[in-house]
Amino acid sequence: MAAPAKPIPQVPLGLEPGPFHDRLVQHNRQQAWMNWMGYASPSVLDTVEFEYFAIRNQSTLFDISPMCKYAITGPDAEAVVNRLVTRDTRKLQPGRVAYCIWCDEDGNVVDDGTVFRYSPTEFRLCCQEPQLSWLEDIAWGFDVEICDVTRDIAGLALQGPTSCALLKDLGLAGIETLKPFGLTTFTIAGAEVGISRTGFTGDLGYELWIDPPDALAVWDALMAAGKLRGLRVIGYEALEMARIEAGFLLPKIDFLSAQTVLRADRASTPFELGLDWLVALDKPHFNGRRALLDLSQKPPRRKLVAIEIERDKPAHNALVYHRKTREVGMVTSALWSPTCKRNIAYAWLDAPYGQSINDNLWVEIYVQKEIRWQRRMARCHPVDKPFFANPRRTATPPSDH
Repeated sequence: MAAPAKPIPQVPLGLEPGPFHDRLVQHNRQQAWMNWMGYASPSVLDTVEFEYFAIRNQSTLFDISPMCKYAITGPDAEAVVNRLVTRDTRKLQPGRVAYCIWCDEDGNVVDDGTVFRYSPTEFRLCCQEPQLSWLEDIAWGFDVEICDVTRDIAGLALQGPTSCALLKDLGLAGIETLKPFGLTTFTIAGAEVGISRTGFTGDLGYELWIDPPDALAVWDALMAAGKLRGLRVIGYEALEMARIEAGFLLPKIDFLSAQTVLRADRASTPFELGLDWLVALDKPHFNGRRALLDLSQKPPRRKLVAIEIERDKPAHNALVYHRKTREVGMVTSALWSPTCKRNIAYAWLDAPYGQSINDNLWVEIYVQKEIRWQRRMARCHPVDKPFFANPRRTATPPSDH
């Protein structure tokens, strides 16, 4: 009699199961796990194609629990948040969310994230990289409490054209009136759930914030309500495709944090990243303000620009040339967009390319055919982002699709 087969480990060695892990295991046919801040996070569950098209045509669930989350509370909470970020968060009303960046004293971007304002004295910061020590330095001398609540809050991104209809099917009356970057609270499966109209896909969507003990009950309720709305669980790779189309930048891919660069010239300013619209130089002192005032008077030494490329081969890690001879930059993120039917990418271009000189630019693409690599030069040109901009993202109320 043959020995019974050994069970396949559900979690890679050294990674922590998140609050939704028991459900993710059931959907993860590929058993493709990746490390996201110490959590086991799925990169692909079924196929990237199915998951991507579900984002653009149905509804999708993506576990965002590994995101770093910090509670900022106390009488000086507003002053601390406004000192941290470059945006003027005094204008942020309770029940609203804002996309923000923050810089070091030299005006280089440390990270980006979303700031949630719950009350005059209560904020939450969500971001990709750990920021506790940075926050504690900023808050020194203020009457405020900073707490890392990453593992105290489970998160789900519910994204796609039918996401609002799904929540209405679940009994969330009035969810259709929630405006983009709005924040509210509903009860799902007997649990109190914070819901923000935010996301990383550039599409209609919401993010749900849940106490971990209630996580599986809320998941089950969403899956039951989503049967008629095409709800599909997705992994990181499909989300990566959607975020490139949507014009969102990603740390460690499109830029490096000023905290982690090994060479000072590898850090990036908001003006180089095209994020100058997030810098309020007319507000009171904030970290990096003096340097940013000076930098705002000069043209950027380089710039991250959106480009469109001829033909259909993605320009992963490609170099960019002027007149096919002079190297002037490099591609960070690249994708043949199935929805836009365009070959798109983001590229760092050294000044004056991408600023005053935008013609006769080429990318060097290598394509493997029958084990042999072929070099191709494809013309490219800077374009406005986002590449994907559907009116349903901001429609209030959104249609049911």
